[in-house]
Amino acid sequence: MNSHLAIATATAALREVVYAAITSAVSGSDVSFARPATDTGENGDAAPRANLFLYGVTPNPAWRNDDLPTRGPGGGVLRRPRAALDLHYLISFYGKDADLEPQRMLGSVVRALHSRPALTRQDIAAAIAAHDFLKDSELAEQAESVRFTPVSLTLEELSKLWSVLFQTPYALTVAYQGTVVFIEAEADAPKPALPVRGRNVYVVELLRPDIAEVAEAAGPAAPILPDGVLVLRGRGLAGEITRVRLGTEGDEWEPALVSTREVRLALGSVPPGRLRAGVQGVQVIHRRAMGTPAAPHRGEESNVAPFVLRPVVRKKNDDPSETDYAVRVLPPLGAGKPRRVEVKVHPVVGKRQRVELLLTDVSDPARPAFLYPDRERGTDTDTLELDAPGLTAGRFLVRVRVDGAESLLETDPSGGDPNDLVYARPFVQVP
Repeated sequence: MNSHLAIATATAALREVVYAAITSAVSGSDVSFARPATDTGENGDAAPRANLFLYGVTPNPAWRNDDLPTRGPGGGVLRRPRAALDLHYLISFYGKDADLEPQRMLGSVVRALHSRPALTRQDIAAAIAAHDFLKDSELAEQAESVRFTPVSLTLEELSKLWSVLFQTPYALTVAYQGTVVFIEAEADAPKPALPVRGRNVYVVELLRPDIAEVAEAAGPAAPILPDGVLVLRGRGLAGEITRVRLGTEGDEWEPALVSTREVRLALGSVPPGRLRAGVQGVQVIHRRAMGTPAAPHRGEESNVAPFVLRPVVRKKNDDPSETDYAVRVLPPLGAGKPRRVEVKVHPVVGKRQRVELLLTDVSDPARPAFLYPDRERGTDTDTLELDAPGLTAGRFLVRVRVDGAESLLETDPSGGDPNDLVYARPFVQVP
């Protein structure tokens, strides 16, 4: 684990490299760690030395996100949080300008760092031995070596950098960047995980299903009813596990038939209360069996295709031969109140759905239908009670509109002629 001493250790180790280089070029030279000095000697005749100054630290872009995630779902430590840093140094040279000492030292340092740019374990060990306060440093155990590369600074960048050092005259300087130094948090030690017992590798074709048409199985012009069969046509509809997403809760249902070009879903298999009349959206969902044991995982999803689901006025019972419908006229709730009409519908009507009741006089179909809008309901229901002011006695065909989707009327032959059909049901007799 690299502690907070990693930066100081890298600087001290760099100092050892610089010291060896300048002493071979100018005898009696030394290395300091201070800010660039204000005392450069009379007429550039300062004692020969190099000054090593760490002027900036920046996050290393290649390693900054490498430590994510650091903890598992249970909060246990997977690996210690780790900061990755780049170190920015100025190496300034002082000495007798007449003897070109600064330039001789600079050339020697550049040669040393170019021929051996990375800190070795011996460099780090020597730095730790020379400074007692670095005895707990673990930089030598870091997997990545700290490597120094020269930084090319323009005249403008140099001017800005030296202007920060107030009242400090410029000295012959070279800039280097040290990459990379890690500093790890002092968190709990990661606990070893159990060995991996097996691996699963999957190669799948990414083919997004596409729905081009939604229709009723009875034909493209047939209305879609709650007990009908929904047909989805398109491309790439068959997957390893194919489901149809439909309904108020975004549930997924298993279709009755699946092929590449067509998927069929019996709407009667959807539990009561999960469908709503009106405009619906439907999707084909592909799941992939993965893992040990295999379990469905998220795969591709098709586009959302719209269709209109028509409401149905319910019959009094579930007998297919039943011709009486669950429609009746209720007495007023009080004096001066209008009569009411009760209609049972399928599917369930949501409490915020817009509902209208249309009653058409059988004896005079050309007469405008009575139109009774319903108020919002307090809950979802399949039984509607609508006020019917102005409703006169007679026999009326019954239609229900839910969010603009209108229920169908049944027909019977007129006078026994099968080619002459008239609307016959559902109806309500108003006394």
